[in-house]
Amino acid sequence: MEDKRIIKKYPNRRLYDTEESKYITLEDIKNLVLNNKEFIVKDVKSEEDLTRTILLQIITEQEDDGEPLFTTQALSHIIRFYGDSVQSVAGDYIQKSIDLFVTQQKQLQSAVTTNPMTAMSDLTEQNLEMWKTMQENFFKTAANSSFSSKKDKE
Repeated sequence: MEDKRIIKKYPNRRLYDTEESKYITLEDIKNLVLNNKEFIVKDVKSEEDLTRTILLQIITEQEDDGEPLFTTQALSHIIRFYGDSVQSVAGDYIQKSIDLFVTQQKQLQSAVTTNPMTAMSDLTEQNLEMWKTMQENFFKTAANSSFSSKKDKE
């Protein structure tokens, strides 16, 4: 946490960047994200970490301003995961999928300088293997969670 920039959120909903010593907007926080700057948003009174809430606000604005990233169906599925026995598994699965996507995006960008067909073939093979492993782990964990939930109810 020492290396993270601290943004304070005041009761009047204003955000204060302690590193720059000035008030900032959600757009400024979005730029911190885009520039890979580490930060944390804290409620000035309670010291509660509000980073996730602020990031969700930025996502909501992005979804409203242009072509949405999330379909209604995808959002409905995500909502259904909350409170379900596979909630933590679903969160891990989504996180790993996004991490994989980011990694492969970087690989594809570097593949432009090499042979694109070889790079695509390699990525496809990696994807198939990772997808298989992720599915196996997902179903194992989901089955264990479901079994545990049924056992708890008995």
